[in-house]
Order: sequence, then structure tokens, then C-alpha cells
Amino acid sequence: MKVIISLGAGVQSSTMALMAACGEIDLIPDGAIFADTQAEPKAVYEWLDWLEKQLPFPVYRVTAGNLEEASLKVHTGKSGKKYTKHAIPYYTLGQDGHKGMNPRQCTGDFKIVPIKRKIREIMKQTGEKKVIQWLGISYDEIVRMKPSRVKYIKHVYPLIEKRMTRQDCLSWMKSHHYPEPPRSACYFCPFHSDSEWGKLTEADMKRASEYEFKLSQSLLSVHRKHSPYLHKYRIPIRRINFKLPDLFDGSFNNECEGHCGV
Repeated sequence: MKVIISLGAGVQSSTMALMAACGEIDLIPDGAIFADTQAEPKAVYEWLDWLEKQLPFPVYRVTAGNLEEASLKVHTGKSGKKYTKHAIPYYTLGQDGHKGMNPRQCTGDFKIVPIKRKIREIMKQTGEKKVIQWLGISYDEIVRMKPSRVKYIKHVYPLIEKRMTRQDCLSWMKSHHYPEPPRSACYFCPFHSDSEWGKLTEADMKRASEYEFKLSQSLLSVHRKHSPYLHKYRIPIRRINFKLPDLFDGSFNNECEGHCGV
């Protein structure tokens, strides 16, 4: 049975891949799949380029397209009604002051679907009937564990089996003289903590601010009665000073199946 890593190129999945390469996990994966939303910060792509060179197994880069463009595009149905697709989990503020959060489609459409598509391609090439998929969820994020939704994939969590937390992963990387991986998430992801926002380059922060404005314009065109924000405080991202102590500790704990942020 083939073993495939779901590689987010963040701390946990990178540690898991390197541990396997060092022989510290019993099985050597047959490959790793990185689902590219085409909206990761520059540091993530630079890290992935470096990581590929350290691994004795192939890394497959797959994509469902550009999430930034897809989530902003306004579609028109047969009835003439306008709508958007591939929604990100932005924070909302209604005209009546009601606060909410938009349902997330981005993880499923741009992470899970392209990874499953590549797994099916590998299965077809090799004749395998089932694949083991390693997910880089650490012990402190155990609530993110979810069973596979399809019969041909079995989820396995090596870091949880070893009871390794995210901090344990960072310590392991340091003890093996590897550089510290960046947090893997789209540059405009509303689940960023303030410290993660603060680590983005000036160029990525400018892109995030522009994206937030464009998102607002897209929603206005489909007659949404709420304003979208990338930060829980529901003020434009450009107006927040991320040099101050954390106002909000972002969390991926509800993220689907651990494909983002690891």
C-alpha cells in the first residue's frame, strides 16, 4: 500500500517528512503532495524549494488554480442572480451590527480536492486499491483529526502517535540543525494570529489589504448585506498595528482534515 504525505510545507508536515527521511518513522513515504493555492507567502515557496532537496521521495505540486482570483470572481446564474464561489472564512459585520463568520470552501476546493485527485492518479498508475495518507497534525491539535471521507484513503497521524506537539517539532528541527519552517497558509488567511500577520512581508501585507478591499467589492456586487474582514476585530487589515502584543491568537483547530497551516 502506497504511503503519501499531505504536505502543507509548514512546521508539522515538514518535520514529519524530514523525520521519515532521517529514518525516525518506520515507513518511508512513496511521495508527498503539496496543494498550491497560488496564494502562499513567498517564504513558504522558498521553504518548499529547500525542503524538496532534502527528501528522498518525490514531492508532487498540484493546484486547482489561483484561490485569490477564484474567490473574488463574480458568477451569474441562469436566472441572472449573481454569486461567488470558493469562499474563504472571512469575518462579517452586518448593517445591524451582527457579527459572524463566513462558511469556508477554500480548504475543500483548493487543498483536499486536488490532493485526492493526485492520489487517484497515483493509484491508477500503480494499480493500488488503497493509499495511506499521512497528515501532519500534532498532539496539541488532536481535535483536528478526522476520518477519511473516502474508502480508498486511510488517514494516519505519525506526530500524534509519537505524542509530538508543534513545539516538539520546532525543537526537533533545531536539534537536527534544520532552519525553522514558516507557517503555511494563504497570505490573506483570516486564521492568522497577530504574530503571523506581523511576519508577512510588506508586499504580502499590501496584497492582503488589496484583497480585503476587492472582496468587499465582490460581495457588494452580489448584494451581500455584510462587510468582510480578514481580522476578528472587523476593521480593515491595513489599520491594525501588528507590532503590538497579540490581540488574537489565530487557530486552525477547525480546519478540515489538517491540510492548511501544517
